[in-house]
Parts: sequence; structure tokens; C-alpha cells
Amino acid sequence: MDKVLLKDLKKQDKYTKFFKDWKEQEFQGEIDEQKLKDELATLSKTIGMQESLVIACFDYRNLNLAFFTGNVEKLTGYPESMFRNKGMETSFTMIHPEDRPELFRFQKIVFDVFHGLSIPERHTFEFSYTTRWVHRTTGEVIWMTSKVRPYVIDEAGNFIMDLHIIVQLLTAPKIKSYDWSYSYSKDDGSKIIVTKNSPMDKSVKLTSKEREIVNLVLEGKESKEIGEKLNISIFTVATHRKNILRKLGAKNVGEMVKILASYDF
Repeated sequence: MDKVLLKDLKKQDKYTKFFKDWKEQEFQGEIDEQKLKDELATLSKTIGMQESLVIACFDYRNLNLAFFTGNVEKLTGYPESMFRNKGMETSFTMIHPEDRPELFRFQKIVFDVFHGLSIPERHTFEFSYTTRWVHRTTGEVIWMTSKVRPYVIDEAGNFIMDLHIIVQLLTAPKIKSYDWSYSYSKDDGSKIIVTKNSPMDKSVKLTSKEREIVNLVLEGKESKEIGEKLNISIFTVATHRKNILRKLGAKNVGEMVKILASYDF
């Protein structure tokens, strides 16, 4: 059965056709692919691989999965050989059918936005997504969330490889389908954040004090603890948090934390 499915994946272009624009970029310069793979292997060891963690790297020159590590066979039901031989097709085959349309819409958004940026801005670009994988044999649905950034950008600013850090969510999120967001830093230093539910560019400029509070919020500190840490009143902390909510376009603390967890401030 594995050989039959692999043969079928090899002869089809069911999903990679959505990435035609990526493959047609006019790539320039040479890259040391073995060095990159060695660096990725070192990264995997550094962060400590877990059963629910996957690191993957897509190569847009040939639309292949250049590198992956983690227990993908256990998580997905697809043998590692399928990822090695037809990585991109296999990766999208396991995505929940209801999530695929938004996934392919988002990749077009990423491509257009990325190529509309200056070269320095492209190097700050990153995006995240949350989606469902469907286990090939059991049919079990698991939620995965990923943070992605360009791993290799060539001399002309083309997007050659990306780096996905993918983590399994032990509880299903409130969203019920593919969710996404992206960010980058403009040449003037301001931060741009765009989400699926707020598709207009947001320029985010946080003060030094707000940045301190952001880091403490991400550490799980309550307002009282933050006030004591920064030697300010709890009312001042509340004012700062209110301003952060407004700047991020978040409706509540939960949404604020989600945005903060996705980006580096």
C-alpha cells in the first residue's frame, strides 16, 4: 500500500501546482546545502526533539522537503520514505481537507507580500499558522501550530528555503479551521502584523516599558508581579496593558498573548 501511494504521489502535481510562482523565482547564487543540513541537524539537537515537535525545511527551487526531523511517521501515519521522495505532496495530503483552501490562499498572500518588501524587510519576515493533520491510518485529527521564517534568501532576495518549527497542540484551539498571521519589520523600524481575522497591515511601535511588560506577560506574570518587578503601580501596569492591546489590535488578553507569542518584540 505504501508503494502504491508513493507511486501515485510521484506522478501527480495535485498540490505543488499552487506553488508554481515560488518555483519560478529567478534564483541567484550558490548555497552550501550540506552545511545548511548540518546546521539544521545541530538545531534539532539543541532544542531537544520531542515526540510532538517537528522541524521541516521546504526548498522552493524544486518544491521538495529538503530537511525534516521528528517522529513524523507516528504523528501522521505516513512513512518517512514518502516525505523524502515526495515531501511537499505528502505534507499537503495529510492536511485536513477543510483546511487546504485557506492554506493555499495564504501561501499566495505570503508570496505576494514577501516580494513586495525591501531586501532588509524580507530578512525580518516570518509567519505562523495553525492547522489540522489527519492520521493516514487511524483518521485521528490532531492540531499543529507552526512558526516559520525564511531560512535561505538568495542574493536577489528570492525565498529559497523556509524553516518550520511545528508543535502539536494537546488541546484543540478555539478556532475551528486553518488560521494564520505574518509579520515583518519595516525599514523605519516599525513592526507590521497581519492576521487572518485582521487582514489590514498594522504598524506596531511599542515603548521600551511596553516591551518590558510584553516579555513579562509572555513569562506568565500577573499585573501585580509585573508592577513589583518594574517598581510601578498595578494601575500603571493596567494602563500599559490597555495600550498594548490597542496597538496590537487585540480584543482581549488571550488574543494579545497569542499575538505576542507569535512575534518577537
